[in-house]
Amino acid sequence: MKSINIDSQKRCNWCEKDDLYRNYHDNEWGRPVYDDATLFEFLILETFQAGLSWHTILKKRENFRKAFDKFDVKKVAAYNDKKLQILIEDKGIIRNQLKIKSAVSNAQAFIKIQEEFGSFSKYIWAFVDGKPIDNKPQTLKDVRATTPLSDALSKDLKKRGFKFVGSTVVYAHMQATGMVNDHVTDCFTRKNN
Repeated sequence: MKSINIDSQKRCNWCEKDDLYRNYHDNEWGRPVYDDATLFEFLILETFQAGLSWHTILKKRENFRKAFDKFDVKKVAAYNDKKLQILIEDKGIIRNQLKIKSAVSNAQAFIKIQEEFGSFSKYIWAFVDGKPIDNKPQTLKDVRATTPLSDALSKDLKKRGFKFVGSTVVYAHMQATGMVNDHVTDCFTRKNN
């Protein structure tokens, strides 16, 4: 992925912590993702983020990729107790036993959705009729943590066996994968999308 030059561009101010955050904001956050592999990666990362900062997850992202076999959904769905113990002992990731176990059950549920709908992308993007919702927030105060849509998607995912997919986690996933555009209206990324 081509990186955008970090300069004095106007950005959503949540990302001004460091270059890692700015690069994520400039090149990934809010850009529509239709690829199942990337959707699965963000789903797993968002579930680990529950109760933590996204910055913490971004700093550990490469460790997560290595630990979770580059987020290969079929491999993750087949993890056994030995692999789970290796993950629980891996200091490079978030070592929450419940979240680690949920990654396996979420991978299994993800595969069931792929089988039912042809792809996870078709399933999840159907909630927004296949195109991003642009909220056009003026400031970060205008960005909500949940919406009725994230409530409905969360409820459906839970019904299908997913764990750690509360409405806040689901809305963060929707933002990260571009299902909703919550870049503030004067953010330069709006001119580059």
